[in-house]
Amino acid sequence: MKKTPVSMRPHIGIFGVRNAGKSSLINAITGQNTAIVSTTPGTTTDPVGKAMEILPLGPVYILDTAGLDDTGELGDKRIKKSLSALRRTDLILLITTIDSFGIWEKIFIEEQSLIQKDNRKRNIIVVLNKNDLTYAKDKEKQVTDYLTSIGIDYISVSAATGKNIPELRLKLAQRLPEVIGSDTIIGDLIEAEDIVLQIIPIDSAAPKGRIILPQEQVLREALDTHCISICIQPQQIDQVMSHLNKRPKLVITDSQAIEYVAEHVPGDIPLTTYSIVFSRLKGELIPFIEGLSALPHLKDGDKILIAEACTHHSQPDDIGRVKIPAWLNKFTGKQLDYILNPGKMIHQDIDNIKLIIQCGGCMINRQEMLSRIDLARKNKIPITNYGVLISHLHHSLIRTIKPFPKAYQIYKQTVS
Repeated sequence: MKKTPVSMRPHIGIFGVRNAGKSSLINAITGQNTAIVSTTPGTTTDPVGKAMEILPLGPVYILDTAGLDDTGELGDKRIKKSLSALRRTDLILLITTIDSFGIWEKIFIEEQSLIQKDNRKRNIIVVLNKNDLTYAKDKEKQVTDYLTSIGIDYISVSAATGKNIPELRLKLAQRLPEVIGSDTIIGDLIEAEDIVLQIIPIDSAAPKGRIILPQEQVLREALDTHCISICIQPQQIDQVMSHLNKRPKLVITDSQAIEYVAEHVPGDIPLTTYSIVFSRLKGELIPFIEGLSALPHLKDGDKILIAEACTHHSQPDDIGRVKIPAWLNKFTGKQLDYILNPGKMIHQDIDNIKLIIQCGGCMINRQEMLSRIDLARKNKIPITNYGVLISHLHHSLIRTIKPFPKAYQIYKQTVS
């Protein structure tokens, strides 16, 4: 579990007002001195994340954020950074105390800066910290009755004494599966003893001495399902297929090789790409299919946002910066204006963007990907991703999404 990538760990965000005990609570939950604790308000500044192992949760990623009642020009910047962390938070812990609830309520309810703006009540647990302190019990009932009336889950704890901390861990373990959903990549497409054929091109972008994360994760899931896993390069397809006594249940390959692979893998064998299966795991496949409907309407000079989710050294044949622009210009017959956005957040002005092309997202978690899709929807900008777009540009998408009936039908009805 220690090697579980951050992008695959559930993200738990700690939010609240200053001096509510956010950092103390993290240390109590993790059983370690993970966060700096001080009685001075504002000790935590920028959001700080740490990969942890917490029983009974397993591998998680905890985000500690600055107080959302911070003041001054610098405080406003800290608040914005804290709120930006919501984009990648699966489960939100809102920390307050009974005595400071009035301040908390003003920030989170009246000003609608978190609960209403985020609009994810099911992802929120209010933690009433410092229940070891003396306060009026009728005030506690007033607070808990109010939280119940607005449909927000809560728990009362003491980070100082450890009271109800085991119960909080259990609540987190129960809620995380509800908010994250399925974590399968290809597990619903295969069964034990099936042959899974991974066709992995080794080119200049391939890391020396290893395979990339999506290929590794697909291989591990196939092994966990007790499948017969075979990994080859594209030029070996014909040779391997001629030696198999049993046909593969699934063939999966890199988007860049899809045109070649589709020509060499028999049409009755299910074929898809890493980007497409990760579209389901890390976000939603359907919006990426629907986004293709924008292609016929693109004009010369239209701005296209290439939304990478990491920073990496650009190769001469870089997929997002070189190949996709060349393929898309050729496909549309237009000279388009490409804007690059590398990193975990979309920080570009998207007012005039006509299409967002999202990478596979192997370095970000599902909630960040869903936030990007939601950002596109709110701004009425079509969005697709590398794998879906590349398969479409090479006339292979009708085949690579066939294993997914709903996406297949939408593609036939609205795009193809």
